Amino acid sequence: MPPMPQSVGQHGPSTSQKLMMGAMMGGTVGLTIGFIFGTWSILKNGAGPNGITRTLGQYMGGSAATFGFFMSIGSVIRTEAPETSNIASEAWARSRGAPILMAYQAEKAKQRMATQ
Repeated sequence: MPPMPQSVGQHGPSTSQKLMMGAMMGGTVGLTIGFIFGTWSILKNGAGPNGITRTLGQYMGGSAATFGFFMSIGSVIRTEAPETSNIASEAWARSRGAPILMAYQAEKAKQRMATQ
């Protein structure tokens, strides 16, 4: 039986794990923000016909869903493969030429050197 393949290093979390992690972090932030703003709104305007608990729950749930959704999408967008990020950064660096001002200054320096 062949030996088990050796892995070089630890592997990072998968894209779905990052999506869930972003949703949990965003949901936690959303619950906190919903609690703060919901409490402020209830103290300022009153609870309304639904009561304090239901009104505060609606604020917290809506805020948690919104923050969780956008945070999960943001964490997936930030996920990049190491190979592509190096290739992309190298291509970007190659595509940038010398700035025009530096080329102009180099040209002027050559002209001054030639006249001396």
